[in-house]
Amino acid sequence: MQIEIYDLTKTYRENRGLLSTTLEVEKGELIAVIGHNGAGKSTLLKMLAGWHLPDSGTVLVDGINLEDRLAVVRKIGFVPETPNLFDSFSLDYNLKLFARLFSVPLLRVEEILKEFDLIPFRKSKVQVLSKGLRQRVSIGRALLADPPLLLFDEPTSGLDFEMTHEIYRMIKEFHASGKTILFTSHRPEELKALATRIIMLHRGAVVFDGPPDTYFQSEIHEKLYQ
Repeated sequence: MQIEIYDLTKTYRENRGLLSTTLEVEKGELIAVIGHNGAGKSTLLKMLAGWHLPDSGTVLVDGINLEDRLAVVRKIGFVPETPNLFDSFSLDYNLKLFARLFSVPLLRVEEILKEFDLIPFRKSKVQVLSKGLRQRVSIGRALLADPPLLLFDEPTSGLDFEMTHEIYRMIKEFHASGKTILFTSHRPEELKALATRIIMLHRGAVVFDGPPDTYFQSEIHEKLYQ
């Protein structure tokens, strides 16, 4: 298994968060994590990304404990719903800064700029970029170390139709290249377009884990959108 999660727990006020979650993820899966607001979707991804520390439980990535941040930092790329970029600095500066943090050659920044058609904007401050461009920069940042595991938190939130489908295309390409991907979403059309497996959380617990066809034919899908 590429990811092994055992009894992972993170609780906030009123028991919101993640409650004793156990999951296994095989290499190459493309998993949608769904549920109502507050179900624990973002909490799960942020703990996998190292943004939040769990209250209890264990996570192994390629057999390495997630607590060993130096060993796993290059294995996981996280694209949060709100890009974690330095808005008052240039796009170029942002990518070079994160390249140093990930200990990757600056040549990799040039590759990312070309791959994501960002060269014309490299000297622009992040704060003046459109939401779609900021999302492309955020995805490029997550790919600097070419991690085998990618996490996307609501990857198309607030994007227009054209950019949404551009993100779909990117995610499909990353998956086809062999990367394991987990993403959160509220959009049924997004699940149908991308997911090979769906995990549904409700009040911090897993209440469905299976293929999309089974999910969309289930009573639990109907209840989610009532």
